[in-house]
Amino acid sequence: MTRRLISTILPGWFAGITVLVGTWGAARSSAADFTSEPVTVYVTARNTGQRLVRTGELHFADLLQPTEKQESIFVDPSKEFQTVLGIGGALTDAAAETFYKLPADKQQEILTAYFDPRKGIGYSLGRTSIHSCDFSSESYTYVTNNDTTLASFNIGHDLKYRIPFIKQVMATAGKDFTLFASPWSPPAWMKDNNDMLHGGKLKPEFYDAWARYYVKFIKAYAQAGVPIWGLTVQNEPMAVQPWESCLYTAEEERDFVKNFLGPTMVENGLKDKKILIWDHNRSIMYERAEAVLDDPKAAQYVWGVAFHWYVGNYFENVKRVQEAFPKTHLLFTEGCNGPFDAAHIHEWQWGEKYGISMINDFNSGAVGWTDWNVLLDQKGGPNHVQNYCFAPIHANTGTGELTYMSSYYYLGHFSKFIRPGARRIISSSTDDDLLTTAFLNKDGRIAVIVMNPSETEQPFYLWIGGKAAQTSSPAHSIMTLVI
Repeated sequence: MTRRLISTILPGWFAGITVLVGTWGAARSSAADFTSEPVTVYVTARNTGQRLVRTGELHFADLLQPTEKQESIFVDPSKEFQTVLGIGGALTDAAAETFYKLPADKQQEILTAYFDPRKGIGYSLGRTSIHSCDFSSESYTYVTNNDTTLASFNIGHDLKYRIPFIKQVMATAGKDFTLFASPWSPPAWMKDNNDMLHGGKLKPEFYDAWARYYVKFIKAYAQAGVPIWGLTVQNEPMAVQPWESCLYTAEEERDFVKNFLGPTMVENGLKDKKILIWDHNRSIMYERAEAVLDDPKAAQYVWGVAFHWYVGNYFENVKRVQEAFPKTHLLFTEGCNGPFDAAHIHEWQWGEKYGISMINDFNSGAVGWTDWNVLLDQKGGPNHVQNYCFAPIHANTGTGELTYMSSYYYLGHFSKFIRPGARRIISSSTDDDLLTTAFLNKDGRIAVIVMNPSETEQPFYLWIGGKAAQTSSPAHSIMTLVI
């Protein structure tokens, strides 16, 4: 094994962090291979200056059998589970419009902070919308009214801000970046309420045209230099919203996939593009998944089940889907804090909500995790229905000032150290106040996440294969231990 040290330079709070980059031969196969090396520790903690800071190294030693009085986290790299697709956020119209209102140096800072795998937190997954969503400055589609042939299809709107922004993101992130898309609503003339907003349903006579619309979108984006990896059928198909929205029952979604979207994708040479169902909250995701995946003719087209975090946690429901349909991939596709209030932007709770959700979702079987807008302005927008919310980075478009929320750092403890292709491994805690998950990366390094949301510092031992390293988790903190 060889290794070298790389120091990051941007932004200011990140200066001085040192990342261990290893060049590994064959993957290490025994606990001894891991415990012979030091553990590098990175910490973010409330009421301190620690923000993704490297705080030192730990060393494993032979210890006796742990006792119940010794709080411990047991890592077992021999037990592997799902493979990670990526971790990232949404590249919306709002993010792109805000980005291009900033000076060039601030634009570069954002690109580096989010997407550079060495100098930033290395986002490797992105989501975007098929035409407009609430986080667009206006409602729009890609076709003229009543054009069932889709001859007028044109993504010219997106070429102004969104596509150039995505291409800069891709250039910064590198070859491991994956982008998927979601529609918020079909064009108004395809719906029974003749409105892109306020729910409504896709009329049956337009199922075919709407399926072909997805194909047009994927091919147009590819021609513009933005490959789309996959798509969800419908964003939040049970929500009547004052912004772009459209309702599907479980049976309607099943039949649309089975009879229209799936076959249309195959017929147009897009069999390799992934289709995800649901794309709504964890609460009833099992019922929605079961309705589609128990139908073999529909299930053949479905790569995975997408889900959000709104309306409660319900982490066990994610696990139920994984248990019942182990060959189906689970992907967290949206979450954010809000409504936006600048007076509360620095509160620590926002980051902790991310940490709790990410640890539980990954431990329940998720293969990836996607935040909502990567960037918003000083009002929590732009948004054409005033549905303002928080983003991990906010930019004041008047002054150029950037504000990094606690959520940015919590996300970074995962995205920087858990890379695409990593496999989740066992990480078991003996303390309810020490939340944990762990992953074995393709380069042979283990990343162990330890989060302490309590008011008290928590000493603990990190165990692998009968050896332990002693350390402590500060109150209201998150740690990544790299082995």
